[in-house]
Amino acid sequence: MRLDSWFLGLYGPDGYLDETSSLAYYFLMNVDELRAKYIEFFKSKNHVQIQGKSLLPDNDPTVLFTTAGMHPLVPYLLGEAHPEGKRLVDYQKCIRTGDIDAVGDSSHLTFFEMLGNWSLGDYFKEEAIRMSFEFLTSSQWLGIPLEKIGVTVFEGDETVPRDEESAAIWKQLGIPAGQIQYRPRSDNWWGPAGATGPCGPDSEMFINMGKEACGPDCGPGCSCGKWLEIWNDVFMQYNKNAAGDYEPLARTCVDTGMGIERTVAILNGKNSVYDTEIFMPVIQAVEQSAGYAYHTDPNKDISVRIICDHVRAATVILGDPKGVSPSNLGAGYVLRRLIRRAVRHGRKLGIQGPMLSPIAQVIIAQLSGPYPELEDHRTYIIEELDKEEGKFLETLLKGEHEFEKLLPNLLKDPRRVMSGRLAFKLYDTYGFPIELTEELAKEGGLRINRQEFDEAFKKHQELSRAGSAQLFKGGLGDQGETAVKYHTATHLVHQALRRVLGNHVAQKGSNITAERMRFDFSHGAPMSEDEISQVQSLVNRQIERDLKVTMEVMSLDNALASGAVALFGEKYESQVKVYTIGDFSKEVCGGPHVERTGGMGIFRIQKEQSSSAGVRRIRAVLE
Repeated sequence: MRLDSWFLGLYGPDGYLDETSSLAYYFLMNVDELRAKYIEFFKSKNHVQIQGKSLLPDNDPTVLFTTAGMHPLVPYLLGEAHPEGKRLVDYQKCIRTGDIDAVGDSSHLTFFEMLGNWSLGDYFKEEAIRMSFEFLTSSQWLGIPLEKIGVTVFEGDETVPRDEESAAIWKQLGIPAGQIQYRPRSDNWWGPAGATGPCGPDSEMFINMGKEACGPDCGPGCSCGKWLEIWNDVFMQYNKNAAGDYEPLARTCVDTGMGIERTVAILNGKNSVYDTEIFMPVIQAVEQSAGYAYHTDPNKDISVRIICDHVRAATVILGDPKGVSPSNLGAGYVLRRLIRRAVRHGRKLGIQGPMLSPIAQVIIAQLSGPYPELEDHRTYIIEELDKEEGKFLETLLKGEHEFEKLLPNLLKDPRRVMSGRLAFKLYDTYGFPIELTEELAKEGGLRINRQEFDEAFKKHQELSRAGSAQLFKGGLGDQGETAVKYHTATHLVHQALRRVLGNHVAQKGSNITAERMRFDFSHGAPMSEDEISQVQSLVNRQIERDLKVTMEVMSLDNALASGAVALFGEKYESQVKVYTIGDFSKEVCGGPHVERTGGMGIFRIQKEQSSSAGVRRIRAVLE
C-alpha cells in the first residue's frame, strides 16, 4: 500500500511503507482500533466510560445539534455531580455546520466523531497534559514522533494572564520551545457557555503535516495547512461574574476533545480525511452512481467529498433516537439543506436520478457498530432520504420550468443579462440553486448579475440570523432560576400527559429558554381543548401542592424497576440520577431542578400542534 505520509524513518526511497518498522502498526490504525485504544488508555487512568448522547441536545436552545463531545456534559462541568464519578471518557457523534462552505477540503466535516475525557473537580493541567502526551507519543498507544507535535497555549490579555503553567509542562515533556505557540483568546479560550460562568484557557495539539512553512511566523495554530489540530485540552479555571471579572474557580475541571477522522488520517499518513478507510467505501458508492473516478478532476472531487460528508451527516441525524425529519425550521431545516446540497452536487457529477439511498446503506453498515441506532432506524432513514430527494428533484424541475418561461423575455435584452433579483426569486420562491440558474443561463447565452444576487442573498441571511438570534436566546450554561423552573416543569408535563392521554406518551425532545418551554411527545392525534385543560390543571395542582423534589443515584435497572420513566432510545450510564417529585413524577434525568414545586408560577399551555409524524408539540409558559 502506498501512503502519502510525512512520517520519517518508516518509508523507503520508493515511498512504500516499511512494515518491519516497530512503529508501523501504530500508524496503520483503523477507526475502530482508535476508539478502542482511547477508551482503554483512559480506563487505565481510572476513567469510567460513559455513553455518547443524542445529536439533539436536551434543554439547550443555543444550538440545534450536539456540536462537541463536551456538550452533553456541560451541566456536570458547571457543578452537577455525575453519577459515574469525577473521571469520565467516551466517544460522541457531533454535527457542526458553521464551516459548511469549507467542507470538501482536506479536513472539514459536517458530521464527525469526537473522543473525550473529563476531570470534574479532580485532576487539572499537569495530569491532563501528561496523559495527552503519553497517549500521543507512547509506542504502546499512538507512537507519534515528538518532532511532529506542536502545541498552542493562551497568550493572555488584559483580563487573564498568559498560561505559562501549561507551556512549562509541555517543555518538561520535551516539546521544543519553537513548537509551542502562544495564541490569543479567539484561538485558545473556552467559555463561558452563557454570559457568566466557568471558562478558561485551552491547550491545543497539532501535527506537522510536512508542508512548507508559509513564513517566518508559521507555527502550531497557523491556518496555512502545515499544522493540523488533533486534540484540545480545555482548562476550566475561572468564573466570569456579572461584572465581567474573572475569578479563580475553587472547583476546576478539564474537558478534552480529539477528532476521530483527523486522527485516523494522521495515523495512516493521509493528507485528507477523505482518503482514509472511513470515507473510501462511501466514495466508491458515489463513483458507482456517478460513473466518475475519484482523483480525476479536482473540481469534481470536491463534489464527491461534499456528497459523502452531507449524506453521512443526514444519515446519522435521521438515525438519531430522538428523531428529526426534513423541514423548514431548526434541525429539520439543516437536515433538508444537507440533503439538497448533496443532490445538487450529484447533478454536478452528472447524476440525474435518485442517488442517496445506496450511499446511505454503506454509511449505515459502517457506523452501526458503535451506533446501533442507525441499524434500528434503517427503514426510516432510507424512506426519508428517498422522500426528500424526490421532493427536491421536483423542485429542480419546477425551477427549470420557471426559468424557461423567463427565457424569451431575457433573450430580447441585447445585453443578455439576467438580473440578480430574478435569480434570487427563483432561489427564494422555488428553492432553485443559483449554480443551476447560472448553468441554464450559460446554456441560453446569458449571464447573471451575480453581484445583485449576492446582495439580495446577504440581506436574506442577515434577516435569518436576526430571527435565529431571537429563537436561540439563553443557553445550556443558563442554570438560572427561571430555566431551572422550566426544566422541572417538563417532568410535570410529561407525567400529566401520560395520565390524561395514556402511557404511550413518551418525551421526544424539549427546548427551554428563559421565556418559555417547548415539549415534544409521542401521540397520534391533536389534543382536544378538554385534554389541554386537564393537563394544564394537573400541572398547576402539583405546583400548588409544593411537592418536594428529591434525587437518588442508582443503577438504571433499579431505576426502571422502581417505576422511573426513562427516554426510549436514550443511552444511559450504568449509574443514573432519578428525580422524584412528591408522589406525582419519577424520572431519570441529569438536572437541574427546583427543590420544591411551590413558587414555580402558573403553568399555561399557549399552543399544541404537530411536530412531525406521530409527534405533538406543546409550547407553554410559567407566569
